[in-house]
Amino acid sequence: MMTGHAPRRRTLRWTLAIGAAAVVGWAITGTGVGPASLLAGREGATEIVSGLFPPDLEADLLGRVAVAALETVQISIAAMVLSVVIGAPLALLMAANVEAPRWISSASRGIATMLRSVHELLWALLFVAAVGLGPAAGVYAIALHSAGVVAKLCSEQLEAVDRAPVETMKLTGGSRLTCTLLAILPQARANIASQLLYQWECAIRSSIVIGFVGAGGIGQALAIALRLFRYQELATLIVAVAALVVCVDRLSKVLRGGLGATTRWPAPVRPSYERSTP
Repeated sequence: MMTGHAPRRRTLRWTLAIGAAAVVGWAITGTGVGPASLLAGREGATEIVSGLFPPDLEADLLGRVAVAALETVQISIAAMVLSVVIGAPLALLMAANVEAPRWISSASRGIATMLRSVHELLWALLFVAAVGLGPAAGVYAIALHSAGVVAKLCSEQLEAVDRAPVETMKLTGGSRLTCTLLAILPQARANIASQLLYQWECAIRSSIVIGFVGAGGIGQALAIALRLFRYQELATLIVAVAALVVCVDRLSKVLRGGLGATTRWPAPVRPSYERSTP
């Protein structure tokens, strides 16, 4: 029986591999990816790269870049606070071990899915049309998308906690609210905080991208410099973006470490015969 199944499995693996290769080839060919497309745009790329140097370091520009970077940080923080206000209740209602009524849990899951399925850029376009250009549109756009992501990630952290303390509290007569507050949330608290900090990093990057549609921050300054072919100014803005992202990444790592949510490899356990004394 084993010898009969082995050729079939081998044939199936080869069929899947050939099918996957064909799909990849179809995608690459259909999108025009390859050396030819890169060579075709070499003149424009050379002009842009040569125009980036040296970066513009005038005091007036550096002041405007600093203001735009601070506005980007403001957008990300305000958006994260708003996303937690929306997403955290959804996460609690979605988590299976919280045991919310089925219709409430399903409705919350549907709302979270809808929020995160719409990209920040589309939300930004809608809010720019609704409230006008500026950082407020960026805050609302990032907050709605991030709320859906926060709800999903945090609900998964809630569901991943140790069941033993939860079941013990239920046996002692604890209500669903009591179990959630005293047995589920304390276990998931550090990991939820880590997920929120990571989402803040994503909000920084998103606020840069949505600035291209007029939602404020350093992204809007990048879009203006690019449209006006101010490549030296663009270079300064790119350096500022890189510095901002690096600083936020480092700060987030430090905060996660302080919360005890970083991954630490356990010390290797020596075999018993090595620990034995002579």
